[in-house]
Amino acid sequence: MYTAQMRELIKKVEATRTKRVGIQFPRMNPDERQQVLQEYHPDYRDSGFRCLALGVNKGCKVPIELADLIEAKSRLENIELDLSKIDYDVDVLIIGGGGAGAAAALEAFGQGVKVLIATKLRFGDANTMMAEGGIQAADKPNDSPAQHYLDVMGGGHYTNVPELAAALVKDAPGVIKWLNDLGVLFDKDQDGTMVTTHGGGTSRKRMHAAADYTGAEIMRVLRDEVQNQGIDVVEFSPAVDILLDEDNRAAGAVLCNLETQEYLIARAKTVIIATGGAGRLHYQGFPTSNHYGATADGLVMGYRAGAELAFADTIQYHPTGVAYPPQIFGALVTEKVRSLGATPLNIDGEQFVFHLETRDVEASAIIREIQGRNKGIETPTGVKGVWLDTPLIEIIHGEGTIEKRLPGMLRMYAKFDIDMRKEPILVYPTLHYQNGGLLIDEHGQTKVENLYVAGEAAGGIHGRNRLMGNSLLDILVFGRRAGEHAGAKSKGIKVKKLNLDHVKKYNKYLELSGIITNRVSPMVLPHYTHGRE
Repeated sequence: MYTAQMRELIKKVEATRTKRVGIQFPRMNPDERQQVLQEYHPDYRDSGFRCLALGVNKGCKVPIELADLIEAKSRLENIELDLSKIDYDVDVLIIGGGGAGAAAALEAFGQGVKVLIATKLRFGDANTMMAEGGIQAADKPNDSPAQHYLDVMGGGHYTNVPELAAALVKDAPGVIKWLNDLGVLFDKDQDGTMVTTHGGGTSRKRMHAAADYTGAEIMRVLRDEVQNQGIDVVEFSPAVDILLDEDNRAAGAVLCNLETQEYLIARAKTVIIATGGAGRLHYQGFPTSNHYGATADGLVMGYRAGAELAFADTIQYHPTGVAYPPQIFGALVTEKVRSLGATPLNIDGEQFVFHLETRDVEASAIIREIQGRNKGIETPTGVKGVWLDTPLIEIIHGEGTIEKRLPGMLRMYAKFDIDMRKEPILVYPTLHYQNGGLLIDEHGQTKVENLYVAGEAAGGIHGRNRLMGNSLLDILVFGRRAGEHAGAKSKGIKVKKLNLDHVKKYNKYLELSGIITNRVSPMVLPHYTHGRE
C-alpha cells in the first residue's frame, strides 16, 4: 500500500533504528511542555471557540461546533406532546447504552428498582467499543491508589476536581475485580497474574488489557450481564429532551423512535445521562476515532435543563490516529503501541519527543513537527503524518509480540498490505475524547435534582487532560456510583406532573439573547454534507 516514495523514506527509519534501541529519548521539562501546548495544541486556538450567550455557563467559552448546538432550538419546539400519555414508566431511566449506561443499569437494578436503558443506536454501539489499550487500576504490590491519584492529577494539570479524581482511583481495584468476576478476559501470565503495562504519564505499570480490544471485551460482558438480568433496553430511541416535574426535578425524557419518527414519553424518578462524547462534531476540522453516535447530545439536553458545564473548552486529541491509508483516516492507533516501545519519528527518521508524554503534550509535539518544523511525511492524499516505528516492538519484546498483544491493529493494517511488524505506520492526532462535560459530584449527581451523568458526558474527573486507561475506568466507576445512588434515591421519590417549560423558556432566551437561528438540537446523527447547513 505504501508508494515507492514512502518506501524510500522508510529506509531512513530503518537506518536510525539500531542506535535508537535501548536509548530513551529525554522527557520534556514542565516549561517545555507548557510551551508546546500553548503554541500547538488546538485547545489554545482562540479561533476554535466562542463564549456562550445564555444558560448556566453564559460567558464561558466552548468549541464553536458545540456552541452551535447549545444555542439552537429544541427539536420539540413545534411538536404537540401529551405528557400525560406515558409510554415507559420506570424508576431509573438511563439514556445511553455504552459502558457507563450498562454499568449504571446493573447497579440500579441491584437496588431492586425498575430500570430502562434508552439508546440511540444498538445496545453497545458506543465509544466503549472503540477503546483499545486498557484500563488503569493500582492493584499491584508496587502501586497504590495514592500514586494513581498523583498521576491523574498531574495528567490533568492539577485542574481536576479532587474529590472526583479520588473516587476514580479508590474504586479502581474493585472495578477490575468486578469485571474479572463477570468474565472479562484480561491478559494474564501463565500463573494467572494480570499483565500490566505503562501508559503516557503513568509512573507505574497499571494498564490492564484484553489484547487491543479491551473496550469491546468489557462491553461484551456488560451487555450480556444486562440481558441476563432481564433489564429492559429500547434501541434506536435517542432522548431529545429531559423532562422536568413541577419542582424542576428531572423526571424522564422525550424519546424519538428513529424508525417511525414517533415521540415517546419516558417517565422516571431519576435520570442518568450516559450519552458519551462529541467526536462526530469534528472540532476544528479534525478527524475522529469516535463512533457514529458521538454528537454531544447529553451536553445539550443537560445544559438546557439547567446542568452546569465543566471544562467544556478542553478536548483530547489522541496523538496517534491513522494518517494513512485514507480508508481508515482518523481511526485510533492505541497508545498501547507506544507503551510497548514504538517511537514517533519525523521524515528524517529522527525521534522528536519522548514516546510516553501525556496525550496533550505528545499530540502537540507531533503537530509542531509537521506544522512548525515542516518535518512531516506527506501521503498521496495530501495529509501529513509522522512515523510510528512499530517494528521496534518486536525487537524489544521478541517476535510474535504484535500478533499476541496487538492483534486488532495488525489485522487493520494487513487489510491494506501494511505489515506493522516490519514497516512503520503513519499517524496524526485524531479527535478522541471530551475531557469536560456536565459537572457531577462523587455520586454522579448534577445540580439539577435527580439528574445524574456518567461516562464521557461528565466533567471534572480528568481536568484539562485525561491519561490513557482512565476513560474505561471512569465510565465504570461513575456508572456504578450513579446507578447505585440513583436506584436507592428513586425509592423515596414521587414524580409530580411532567412538563417541558424549561425548553420553552430556553427557546425564548435564545431570542432575547439576539440569537435568530433555524438550528435544532440535539444533533442525534452527524451531518456529512459538502456544505454547512
